[in-house]
Amino acid sequence: MNSSVFFHLLSFSERSKFLSSRQILTMRQLTQHILMIRPANFGFNSQTAVNNAFQTSDPVTDTGVLRKQGQSEFDHMVSILQEKGVHILVIEDTADPVKPDAVFPNNWVSFHEGGEVITYPMFAENRRIERREDVLAIVNQQYQVSNRYSFDFYEKEEPPQFLEGTGSMVLDREYRIAYACLSPRTSASLVDKFCTLTGMKPCLFSAHDRKGNEIYHTNVMMAVGQDFAVVCLEAMTNDAQKNVVVQTIADSGKELIEITFHQMEHFAGNMLEVYGTNKKRYLCLSQTAFESLEENQIKALSAHTELLPLSIPTIEKFGGGSVRCMMAELFLTPKPR
Repeated sequence: MNSSVFFHLLSFSERSKFLSSRQILTMRQLTQHILMIRPANFGFNSQTAVNNAFQTSDPVTDTGVLRKQGQSEFDHMVSILQEKGVHILVIEDTADPVKPDAVFPNNWVSFHEGGEVITYPMFAENRRIERREDVLAIVNQQYQVSNRYSFDFYEKEEPPQFLEGTGSMVLDREYRIAYACLSPRTSASLVDKFCTLTGMKPCLFSAHDRKGNEIYHTNVMMAVGQDFAVVCLEAMTNDAQKNVVVQTIADSGKELIEITFHQMEHFAGNMLEVYGTNKKRYLCLSQTAFESLEENQIKALSAHTELLPLSIPTIEKFGGGSVRCMMAELFLTPKPR
């Protein structure tokens, strides 16, 4: 049953009881389990380039070469994460139909404490085919899944609405906050419905790049770790909204580490903190992002976690997404083997 219908069927008292049960559930900010999709046809996606300023088109680049480079970068990234003790569930993309952005699964699915799986409506039509029931079946084989919720049908409403998972929303799971910059890919109404479903509170704001274009995904300008938050405050043009974001981060007890437009453009906002062996904390970011950081920022981040730079220049250049986009966190309980 989809979440919207589910909540419309509940009475006020039933809904309040449902949400109260959610408040009892303790949420972790970090996990050691990650889902990643190995691309079969990685490449430039003209449908997403409409509002993703991070993508670059290069007609000279051979598609076969591009695919192999993307696969090589993916494999190397997985290898490094596994060496650090991160449990990666790698699922192969299917060659047909062609899905140039399959390497970014965090946009179409998220996994939550209590065994919940949520799928999302996607802006680009050729990304909607990334939602694969066989992928969810594999997850269900290895992890305990109790509920499945779908926002997918909002793609077909008039006008259509979109919410692209943890690309659209950066979640502070422990403090139950969903940060979201509004854009054609992130509907305020759907953020609210997501928060109603999960017992979170929305923190909405507007954000633009240095050319005045709307930031297409929140996770390119913001990342939330266990006790820190990385944010490009320059991108927030509304001072009142900016103050709310800053205060919300402060109230959650996290250190705010600010990045610049230049650093955001080099994917310094697209980070994800994870657990490795013995719950050692690692901040996954691209080599491009790492090289854009100043010494004082590296020092501030390193006081909380170990930085783990990962080299994915081809995926960043042509896909317009970085390390965080490639990782869908599995906040599910593994089944006994």
